[in-house]
Amino acid sequence: MQRLIINGGSRVCGEIKVQGAKNSALPLLAGCLLAGGEVRLTNCPELSDVYAALRILSRFGCRCSFKNNTAEVNSAELTEYSVPEELMREMRSSIVFLGAALGRMGQCRLSFPGGCELGPRPIDLHLSALKQMGVKITEEHGELCCTCPKGLRGAKINLSFPSVGATENIMLAAAVAKGETVIYNAAREPEIAELAKFLERCGARVSGGGCSTVRINGVEKLHGCEFEVMPDRIAAATYMAAAAATRGELGLTSVRCADVQSVLNVFEHAGADIFCGKDSIFMSFAKPLRGVKTVRTMPYPGFPTDAQAVVMAALATAEGTSVMVENIFESRYRHVDELVRMGADIKTEGKVAIIEGVQSLYGARVRACDLRGGAALAVAAVGAKGRTVIENVKYIDRGYENIEKALNSIGADVYRSNDS
Repeated sequence: MQRLIINGGSRVCGEIKVQGAKNSALPLLAGCLLAGGEVRLTNCPELSDVYAALRILSRFGCRCSFKNNTAEVNSAELTEYSVPEELMREMRSSIVFLGAALGRMGQCRLSFPGGCELGPRPIDLHLSALKQMGVKITEEHGELCCTCPKGLRGAKINLSFPSVGATENIMLAAAVAKGETVIYNAAREPEIAELAKFLERCGARVSGGGCSTVRINGVEKLHGCEFEVMPDRIAAATYMAAAAATRGELGLTSVRCADVQSVLNVFEHAGADIFCGKDSIFMSFAKPLRGVKTVRTMPYPGFPTDAQAVVMAALATAEGTSVMVENIFESRYRHVDELVRMGADIKTEGKVAIIEGVQSLYGARVRACDLRGGAALAVAAVGAKGRTVIENVKYIDRGYENIEKALNSIGADVYRSNDS
């Protein structure tokens, strides 16, 4: 089993080019099913989740390759409409293939998705919306059997919650449905806007991507294209947190300031000096790090739930008290016990976490329980005194491209080990 060994205490100082976004690459890869030809995705991050998505595409019959952060997918000839359980369980976002498969083949059979255990993340919004579009759904032996007896048709869909995954699934299915689909209370995340741009590049007719109302006028078929994956705003937030935890200085390139504004606001309140360029950010933590009164996770443009854990790790050594309220997932404080093992003073009750800043953290043997919680442990370890061993690195590898290489490039001391 692989683990990360981190010798903490070094001040982060340097520059990182932000990787392509995991949360954008995955729905774009699902969208390749609709193209009926070759799609070339550049700036695609080399992640275990990306490889899992390519394996699912290969199962459908796509010809796939990945080299030098470029994924090439040719979906001209599909041979299968079912995805086995072992592939679906590799990642939670695998459900996004449902809308694309229905749009291209009119049927799909798959099991419930797997991935990080973050508590209930129901797919009822996805299924309810697809039913409104003419999809017949039955459950047999833990599998979803979905068909479109009369084809996909446009519908007016009002989401009770601005779910990112549901919005993506509807957009993918609607791109080739008959008539107009309107999504009300759609997710507004930058990844949604990118999916809309990608679909348009493939010949779809989409307006309002990234707004609360999205309109899709279905077309008969799409075609291939070349598209660049956007920068990863959560990876950017993670490296910002590492700079905060070590009171360092960090430059980020290939990043969009607007995408991470809610995170920048938190660090600014904590005492950071921040300068934003066109596609770059510079931040300095020369001043004492202060606690932040209340950070609430919210749908975009609010503070992202995916950044909660890494920011908490940085605030663990801030002066004073910080409060975090997790409004998106029920079980997203699983990293807290591991941070406490490193000397943090954090108490949770329901949605609320109270962080009393301590003078310093110290190295320990800890275990990643999910993707972002694992990244939080890496952030804490970089700023801690002594040696930290992080187990279950497989979770971190789902969302970070060579995290040890990135951290070492800015002065940290991190290496990967296979030793027991």
